[in-house]
Amino acid sequence: MRVLALDQFSELGGGQQCLLDLLPAIRARGWQALVGVPGDGPMVARIRECEFETVKLECGPYACGRKTLSDAARFLAQTPRLARQIRELAERFAPDVIYVNGPRLLPAAAGAGGALVYHAHRILPGRGVRAVCGWALRRSRARVIGVCRYVADSWVRFAGADRVSVIYNGLSAPERTKSRKRTSAPRVGCIGRIAPEKGQLEFVEAARTIAQAMPDCRFVVHGAAVLADPGYEAAVKTAADGLPIEFAGWTADVPGALADLDLLLVPSDRNEATPRVILEAFAAGTPVVAFPSGGIPEMIENGLTGLLVKDASEMATAALGLLREAVRRDAVAAAAREVWQNRFTLEKWQNSVLDLLATNETASSHKLRPAS
Repeated sequence: MRVLALDQFSELGGGQQCLLDLLPAIRARGWQALVGVPGDGPMVARIRECEFETVKLECGPYACGRKTLSDAARFLAQTPRLARQIRELAERFAPDVIYVNGPRLLPAAAGAGGALVYHAHRILPGRGVRAVCGWALRRSRARVIGVCRYVADSWVRFAGADRVSVIYNGLSAPERTKSRKRTSAPRVGCIGRIAPEKGQLEFVEAARTIAQAMPDCRFVVHGAAVLADPGYEAAVKTAADGLPIEFAGWTADVPGALADLDLLLVPSDRNEATPRVILEAFAAGTPVVAFPSGGIPEMIENGLTGLLVKDASEMATAALGLLREAVRRDAVAAAAREVWQNRFTLEKWQNSVLDLLATNETASSHKLRPAS
């Protein structure tokens, strides 16, 4: 089995971590893979650590968030050249399946031929963008993997219900789990790329209310404005002025960061699907209070494995309740960890994705062959 894997970013994000998690499982099955990414970000080194060849895609750099007219013009101008490059890669590598880990690559990959699988990690903003990607799905008769039902349903009208599957993300057991001592001052955190969809401004608003009711509580924001507008980060820090909030920057040790928290707040907006940090908190034994945005209600059973709240005011109230009730807090954490063990392990996710790729290859009757 040969997989041509394409990602739209070479910087690290949740979607890119999914691809990195998939590579060891591809090798374990004895499959071969060629990975294409734009730029020279940290993804390149991580892919090579997995002993797979990388190719620099002739596109980007792309950024998350709202796009300008110049971004759209650049994307359209790059697409024909990128399509030729992907076609040439497919002719040279002769993949059984092309795995596309990002919507910006779909139009270019649609003309490469062969079996195509698109991994959808979020809802796409803008009708125009969705229409172009939908056209690419129809043209290529691609299969779609949605990270949750909320995301998957948005692609049914383009790909057809029989070609859209839901595979929830998974992750391995953390090396460290909850380590906080009850005698320590409470610590509440927010972890993720600093961007509007992650809701750090709402976190600051909730922290202000919590700090007024519980003055010894301390707060930490892990993250940086990677792939996003740094102006938002400045706005968040301005709003946090005078509050006991530490901006700890980006961390590669999310389990370690979670082990030092009593509570994780996830104030994501509707553009988020299934934030990876929620599953990381489940596995680490750190209780979660989140907004019921996107696919989050598919992950959290309100009142059992976490708390779902509608705004920053409710988030502060729910957080204070858990911080003051250690028994309830521990029960929520234990229930969430059990759900992770049953539904969201890395091995379960890897097997589900690779089984779908293998099935899609078997169903395809037009595998590309090496050019003579």
